[in-house]
Amino acid sequence: MKGGFWNGVLDRFVSHFTNRLDAKGRVSIPATFRAVLARDGFEGLYVHPSLDAQAVDCGGNALLKEIDGLLNTLSPYSEERDLFSTALLGTSEVLKVDTEGRVVLTESVKAYAGLTTEVTFVGQGHKFQIWEPSRFRAHLDEARDRVRDLRKQLSARHAAADQPRSQGARE
Repeated sequence: MKGGFWNGVLDRFVSHFTNRLDAKGRVSIPATFRAVLARDGFEGLYVHPSLDAQAVDCGGNALLKEIDGLLNTLSPYSEERDLFSTALLGTSEVLKVDTEGRVVLTESVKAYAGLTTEVTFVGQGHKFQIWEPSRFRAHLDEARDRVRDLRKQLSARHAAADQPRSQGARE
């Protein structure tokens, strides 16, 4: 099946959830996210520091497929490919998910994302991110503002493209 629902169940990461870290550094992955990971078939949780934010990108086979797709567009042995490989694969970790759906966040993951007592899981389709909750709220506010501006720009372009050409522009 291509995107959307699988047997009535969403097959991608959507929404956002905030959960507490326990004293051992464990956090419960939201049940809907665990269901997507289970269908994906990846053993554990693949994580790497986000390229664009002080957050951690997470997923399974679908995320690795996206990374492989990106790397395959770059020339083998090129500087660009080496840089992306280092950033996306060389800094990654595979975390174990316990039988209760919890994962222990490593010290490097917690330090990179600034995680202390709570984490926010943010669905992004083929992957999800882990954020420090107040940073996510600020990021979400900025994203909404930028999307509003982009929507206005796109609407203006669309309206301009729909305008009939002036008489002088015709042959």
